[in-house]
Amino acid sequence: MGDDSDWMKLPVDQKCEHKVWKARLNGYEEALKLFQRIDDTSPEWVKYQGIIKKFVTDSNSVAQLKGLEAVLAYVENAHVASRTVGEVLSGVVCKVFNQPKARAKELASDICLMYIEIERADIVQEELIKGLENKNPKVVVACVETIRRALCEFGSKTVTLKPIIKVLPKLFESREKAVRHEAKLLAVEVYRWIRDSLRPPLQNINSVQLKELEEEWVKVPSSAPRQSRFLRSQQDLRTKFEEQHAVAGSDGDCEDVADSAPQLDPYELQDPVEILSKLPKDFYVKIEAKKWQERKEALEALVMLAKHPKLDNGDYGDVVRALKRVIGKDTNVILVSLAAKCLAGLAFGLRKNFGTYAGNVVPTILDKFKEKKPAVVQSLQEAIDAVFLTTTLQNLSEDMLAVMDNKNPSIKQQASLFLTRSIRLSSPSTLPKSLLKPLCAALLKQVNDPAPEVRDAAIMALGTAMKVAGEKAVNPFLADLDKLKVDKIKAIASDVELAGGKKGGGAEKGKPGTKALSEAPAKPAGAPKNAPLYKDVGVAKKGKPGAEGGAKSKKPAETKEIVETELSVEVCDELAAAVLPASCVKMLESSNWKERLASMEEFYQVAEQMDIGAMPCQALVRMLAKKPGWKETNFQVLQLKLQVVAVVAQRGRFSKTSASVVLDALVEKVGDVKCGGKAKDALTAIGEACSLSWIAEQVVSLAFAQKNPKNQVETLNWLANAMKEFGFTGINVKAFINHVKTALGASNPAIRAAAISLLGVMYLYMGASLRMFFEDEKAALLAQIDAEFEKMQGQTPPAPTRGAIKRTAGQQEGEEAKEDGVAGDIMDLLPRTDISDKITEDMVSKVGDKNWTIRKEGLNEVAAVLSEAKFIKPSLGDLPITLKGRLSDSNKILVQQTLSIMQQMATAMGPALKQHVKTLGIPVITVLGDIKNTVRAAAMATLNSWVEQTGMKEWLEGAELSEELKRENPFLRQEVLGWLAVHLPTMRSVPSDLMLCVPPLFGCLEDRNVDVRKRAQDVLPVFMMHLGFDKMNKATGKLKPASKDQVVVMLDKARDVMPAKSAGPAKAAPTKPVSSVHPAKALAALSKTQAPIEEYAVADPKKAKPGALPAKGKAAAGKKPLGKGKEEEDKSGPIFSMVPNGKDLRVKDEKSLKTLKWNFGSPRDEYVEQLKVQMAPCVAKWLQEELFHHDFQHHIKAINSMIECLEEEHEATVACLDLVLKWYTLRFFDTNTSVLMKALEYLKLLFLSLSKHNYHLSEQEANSFIPYLVLKVGESKDVVRKDVRAIMGMLCKVYPASRMFPFLMEGTKSKNSKQRAECLEELGCLIGFYGMSVCQPTAAKSLKEIAVHIGDRDTSVRNTALNTVVTVYNVCGEQVYKLIGHLSEKDMSMLEERIKRSAKKTTLTSTAPTPKQGEEKALPTHPNASLPQKPSNRAQPPIKLSQIRLNALVQSQQAEPSHVCPVGEFHLDLDLLEQLESDQTSVVLPDLVKHKLGDLLDPVIIPEPKLRPVPTHFDELHAGPSSTINLVISQVASGDINTSMKALAQIDEVLRQESIAEVMVGHTDQFLIATSLQLRLAHSTHMADTRLPREDIFKLYSCAIGNMLTLFGVARLAREASMGVLKDVVQGLVTVLLDPRIEESQEGQQLIRSVNMLLRRLFEASDQTNILSALLVLLQDSLLSSAGSPKFSELIMKCLWRMIKFLPDTISSLTLDKILLDVHNFMKLFPKDRLRKLKTDMPHRTLQTLLHTLCRLAGPTILDHLSLIEDKSESELEAHLKRVVKSAKTDTETAHMVPKSKDAEVLGEIFKKISSKENSKEGVSKLWEFKLRHPEVDLASHLKKLPQTCQTFVEHSLNTLCIERGDKARTPYPTSGVGLEPTPGRDELRPSVYQERLKILRQLHGLENNNKPQQREGEDERAALLSKPPVAPSMDVLQSKMSQILQNRQSQDQRRPQSPTRPADSGSTGNLADLMKRLQKIKGNQQ
Repeated sequence: MGDDSDWMKLPVDQKCEHKVWKARLNGYEEALKLFQRIDDTSPEWVKYQGIIKKFVTDSNSVAQLKGLEAVLAYVENAHVASRTVGEVLSGVVCKVFNQPKARAKELASDICLMYIEIERADIVQEELIKGLENKNPKVVVACVETIRRALCEFGSKTVTLKPIIKVLPKLFESREKAVRHEAKLLAVEVYRWIRDSLRPPLQNINSVQLKELEEEWVKVPSSAPRQSRFLRSQQDLRTKFEEQHAVAGSDGDCEDVADSAPQLDPYELQDPVEILSKLPKDFYVKIEAKKWQERKEALEALVMLAKHPKLDNGDYGDVVRALKRVIGKDTNVILVSLAAKCLAGLAFGLRKNFGTYAGNVVPTILDKFKEKKPAVVQSLQEAIDAVFLTTTLQNLSEDMLAVMDNKNPSIKQQASLFLTRSIRLSSPSTLPKSLLKPLCAALLKQVNDPAPEVRDAAIMALGTAMKVAGEKAVNPFLADLDKLKVDKIKAIASDVELAGGKKGGGAEKGKPGTKALSEAPAKPAGAPKNAPLYKDVGVAKKGKPGAEGGAKSKKPAETKEIVETELSVEVCDELAAAVLPASCVKMLESSNWKERLASMEEFYQVAEQMDIGAMPCQALVRMLAKKPGWKETNFQVLQLKLQVVAVVAQRGRFSKTSASVVLDALVEKVGDVKCGGKAKDALTAIGEACSLSWIAEQVVSLAFAQKNPKNQVETLNWLANAMKEFGFTGINVKAFINHVKTALGASNPAIRAAAISLLGVMYLYMGASLRMFFEDEKAALLAQIDAEFEKMQGQTPPAPTRGAIKRTAGQQEGEEAKEDGVAGDIMDLLPRTDISDKITEDMVSKVGDKNWTIRKEGLNEVAAVLSEAKFIKPSLGDLPITLKGRLSDSNKILVQQTLSIMQQMATAMGPALKQHVKTLGIPVITVLGDIKNTVRAAAMATLNSWVEQTGMKEWLEGAELSEELKRENPFLRQEVLGWLAVHLPTMRSVPSDLMLCVPPLFGCLEDRNVDVRKRAQDVLPVFMMHLGFDKMNKATGKLKPASKDQVVVMLDKARDVMPAKSAGPAKAAPTKPVSSVHPAKALAALSKTQAPIEEYAVADPKKAKPGALPAKGKAAAGKKPLGKGKEEEDKSGPIFSMVPNGKDLRVKDEKSLKTLKWNFGSPRDEYVEQLKVQMAPCVAKWLQEELFHHDFQHHIKAINSMIECLEEEHEATVACLDLVLKWYTLRFFDTNTSVLMKALEYLKLLFLSLSKHNYHLSEQEANSFIPYLVLKVGESKDVVRKDVRAIMGMLCKVYPASRMFPFLMEGTKSKNSKQRAECLEELGCLIGFYGMSVCQPTAAKSLKEIAVHIGDRDTSVRNTALNTVVTVYNVCGEQVYKLIGHLSEKDMSMLEERIKRSAKKTTLTSTAPTPKQGEEKALPTHPNASLPQKPSNRAQPPIKLSQIRLNALVQSQQAEPSHVCPVGEFHLDLDLLEQLESDQTSVVLPDLVKHKLGDLLDPVIIPEPKLRPVPTHFDELHAGPSSTINLVISQVASGDINTSMKALAQIDEVLRQESIAEVMVGHTDQFLIATSLQLRLAHSTHMADTRLPREDIFKLYSCAIGNMLTLFGVARLAREASMGVLKDVVQGLVTVLLDPRIEESQEGQQLIRSVNMLLRRLFEASDQTNILSALLVLLQDSLLSSAGSPKFSELIMKCLWRMIKFLPDTISSLTLDKILLDVHNFMKLFPKDRLRKLKTDMPHRTLQTLLHTLCRLAGPTILDHLSLIEDKSESELEAHLKRVVKSAKTDTETAHMVPKSKDAEVLGEIFKKISSKENSKEGVSKLWEFKLRHPEVDLASHLKKLPQTCQTFVEHSLNTLCIERGDKARTPYPTSGVGLEPTPGRDELRPSVYQERLKILRQLHGLENNNKPQQREGEDERAALLSKPPVAPSMDVLQSKMSQILQNRQSQDQRRPQSPTRPADSGSTGNLADLMKRLQKIKGNQQ
């Protein structure tokens, strides 16, 4: 009972949502009673609107049943019920139709029918048809049964049959017998309504089922069915039907009364078939072939295609012409018959669409009737009859009359018979007298024809015409005909049966029932009985048309004027005495003010309580004027009088007569200090009663008739405010402006200021046109007016809050229509001058003169006339035609002057300009194709000024605009399409002629000019917005197949971004230039791709490419898809764009309920669609496609793109942050873990960035994101929960923790135990770090809710609840017991025990030794284990949860015995080795791998480096690899050196172990970015900080470079690095090389060598395309930067030269398109002339070398790789490549032509030197140089001629030279003599290679090396070191490699015969042995 008492006290709506089913049941019962009791307009209905769906989806069947009853009552009675139809019906279908209870199904079906009754039949039918796809057969059966009931009760007019008939065949195929049975019943019901029209769609079902249906159909009664239930809008109709049914009598014959069912045309049920593409490819060839068999084959193929009952519209012109040729000229009658059948098939299939071809074929068919064979004649008759159905008799009448005079009787007979059949299908309206007269005249001639068949046919036609048109219409034509023939005609007329059984003769006036039907809706419903003089305009019932709701009327519905006669004083006294107490009336005239005050108080109370109908308004206000009246001296009495006036005006039937009594007094008091406010209130009340337009005019007149300036000022101020409250509707602008002008001329500055303020308010409604009325004012005053207008510019007028405007939705529409027409009305008020008499013949002749100077003089005169007149009338005489000629003038100056005159004309003439659009306006569009920019700009300005005055409708009517678009002028097309893209979205509707522009628009989509294609793509969605996708898709049928495929794909893309249809033009000032007005919201989806209005120029040429097909496979098979480069180019622009005030507008829309509030249990389609629409203007088109794609892989791509652009597009991201967060909340409901993890990764980076920029989340952003994040805290996967917790911690940096608290508290109410536990833990953390102030709304309430969870069934929830309370205890001590309230003994004992244990832990913690200075204090792994207990601790900066976890991770790494700064691969400290040799003290050295030196001669096995084992706790701390890596990488960029080095040490551990190095996949860019930032930080900050020891900084450098060396040693990770990241890395490394501070120290020299080594590895291992692009961009940036160092550019160029050397080996892996695009961009910025002006020609040479090398390697095909370059003419790249390719071809040809004798001679001399002992070394050197100069020469043939020993010697010497001269990468020489191509992997095993490496290392570290002195310094050293091989990573690896080298050397010496020419090998072997001994000695010392 205690539980029951809790929910029994709750309100009804809360009971309905209670978790206890009994509470819900009780709530439903009370709701049902409430719904049956309250009024249909009660605000209570809105309260249940959001929860009504839960009534039908209740999990308890008992409660659900009662809930369904309540829903039925709600739908029946609530005025907002129609808004709930979608969500309620989806619940009904899914959760009720599958219930076993019959009562539940019955109620559900009743709910569906009730929704139909309240005018939502379309949505009900849609939901029920969706239910037919349900897998549960019970649901399908219930849906079919409900559809059948709806059709039976409401009829086929309400229930659309077409979608039902489409699903019937599928229902008959169901396996379930019950479904098939219901389908049969439904088919029978449909048959009742449409009869035989149902047969064709069901012909393909099972024959047994069809037979059963036929049997059932026979039983259907023949009487027409009629609906038994009516919509709300049909209730009057229902009453009329019942009355007429009663009048019809008891015989049951109600056919005239019943609403006969509309016969559904089977044609409408068919899907159109496209046959043009299915025609045989050789159809047109065969149909003209000489052999009749081939012609027959073509026609038979067409006959088969034309048999389809419905054909898709297309261009059948060629087909029809071919058939016409066959019918008219072919002599083979079989073919004529076949062609006629084809024509008939096309006419039947196309219907009205065939009408355009009817006029072409009818004469040919009529002429062919000369054929006498019956089969041919019959085919021709069928063809011409089918053609007639597609057109009208009027259209064919001329052809008919032409053949009537033919000499062939067969033709005349068949023409008359065709005319007979045509007239029989006509009606009196389609057979007017104008048509009947010539036809009858022609037939009368044939009546007397000698051929009897002709006479009979003519008489038959005349008789049919008499039947249709009536005797009265035909008899006058029969006056001269003899009586016998007239009688025969009349007899035929009486026997003729017309189509459809019509009676003819014009008697078909319509049935009585029909008349009733047509008149019924015209009568207003529900008019009150005994209506008084006025009528209250209430809210019209849904669906009932009323006069006030007419869409065509511009005036909104207003309260009808109350007419009242003026009453005499005596009558007023009597009426007032009847309603007022006698004492009140008596004391009104008392001399004692207190009595008057008491009297007025009583008066006021009576007026407030008086019944509206009994209130004599005029009498009451006249009573107030009794002495002392309005001259009352006591302000209290006067205030009460003014209040009484306001009450009477508000509550009574207040007329203008009553208002006139008091207006003068009110205006007099409006300036009173004490009573002015009450006077204004009274005026406002009268304005509501009598309309503002009337009272405003009266008040202003009265105010300016007085002399009190205060009254005038306050009157104007009241008017300004009243306009905002009432709106501008009905205001007499002209009268107002006159009064305002009077005020502006007043001497009192306050009056002028008030008038200017009033003008500012009027400007909101009238726009800039208002200024025209004040052009004659003084300059100073005009400046003040302009300043006021500027303040108002951009503001929109507020919505009316008073008056009748706010009452109905229909009236609001009327108001909008009125406001749209305000501009035109204002312009009509302007005084205009007729200038036709000033446009003289002399002036016109001057304008058209041959001499341009005279033409210019004439134009000057025209401009002078227009300037003088200012505002003109539209009559211009012959001027328009003359000006039209000047628009095509050869002198462009005169063209511009003409355009200027036309702009002037637009302003002067105003809306009347419309009549000149066709004459002058369209030629302006032609000028847009001019080649000069200035002329086009002037033409566009003129066009905009004209459209501003005329609107767009006149421009779109007719075919003129489409003809302009057909001109293949790229300039014209660009400008016109851009112009349409701006203006079309602002139109409510467009003329049908806009469809004529679609074919040329499709042509523009494939235009050769890229700008035209872009503009066409931009305007495509706007066209689709007005014309619809289907129409435009059908229009593609006229395109060629190849073009059609591309256009259809673009249409699909346009449909996704199609803007919503505009409600009308924006309410901004109508006379502002269009170029300054931002388009209405309809263009929101196009804002990414649409050009600015002023220039129509695409801001970013890299944005969405026109014609770029999506990579989704939408392109047709066989169509070559666009390459990858095209797709990449589409994505090169910014992904987010900033929409001004976009976020504020979205918040405003959500608050005003214009958009759905982001609040749901699971995302529904409407939320997703809303978000899609909102994101369209803010997000790149390609990104939006990825974001809302159905495939999760696209979501991951989108997130990756957002991660990449997070920092560089921070401001844009913040501008649409609310949308971004909403999209990620949708991802929280995805089941794919990959997407979820990627989403969380982005969110962490996002909030990190937001906190860095000190951004704070708004309430709307937080409310739409945090609740869904809290849901994911309870995720089952630990990895997800950890990331969510990290995000929660970051949230506290951008959103107050106190506001986070309620969200977490809400999360503790979840059914998910993990979510409850996590939320409680987070609450504890917040309290621990922010104190008790974080608890919202109060600490006591929050703690009580937390303490409840101590008794939770789940252990983890209990523990976290206890820990949280313990945290509170640590913060506030014993007070916690008061805060948590009463707990059970068990819970309290657990809490006390936990508090005791916590106290012990705290004591132990306090006695623990403090860490040393410089070490960080370790934090506990559990955030609640040890929390600050004193306020002093909390006073420190709060630590976020994410910081706790990060610090814990760092501390755990501190406990490791690993080195703080790991030794990288590049670091071999040989100085330390030397020290260890000499020093025998005990030094701790790393363990070396033991090797048996005696086994050196064994086969070489290269050992793997022995790495440090990963700590055992590493995996525990990194349970989520991705999130852990992210955390560690974030520390790499830390400003603290130690933190960064520790993080680098952890990354190093991961990278060094192949087994776990894969976890770095996907994090390469992230790590490199962090490392680059750290290098930049070290260079700019650490090196400048004198407090930091240089050793630590160099250690940091070493760690960072070592990590990157290791990373680029892993091939997969190295290739992951993107171009932008590589650019930053190379820039950072080169900056290190150039830092003079590093060069100065010994450690710096070693660091420089390491950097060079890293660069070399980076060039080899990374993606070659990316690194080459990065270097090109770096070079470009360095040359552009004026502050950059020239050395930087030189080093970058040296790197480029290094990469050029790699090109022969890497050319196959390069993406040449991307490289050439970068080169193009470089050359665009640095043309040849600019490069030559640089101080050095090195950049020019570098670029030329790169291009020459690429050309040499790729050959002529390199010209095919320019696809990514949009405009190739912007740079010299293409021309240069063509020159190089052409030169290469010439060289090749020359090389083939010229004998190679010189090369042979040179080689011969070189080999002679090699053969001699004295000159062998010189010969080898020359051979090496020759090979470098001539790499194309094959030396293998020459080497074969030498002995084997010499071959070996030459190869070995060449390899040695290659290594010594630093060109190993380019020309490695193998040991075989077969060729000189590189052999992979062989160099690494050569002892000489390792020997050379050791020599270099010894030399660099100052060790003795007699062979080579130290050389390289400065820049030369850097450049050379770029090519050095990497150094071994450690001593162990070094020793093992030395062993390997020694073994290889010895084995090679054994295999190779000794040669006297190679003494160096023994020496090198000896050196190697010495070095091995030294290393062995070092290891012995260590042991």
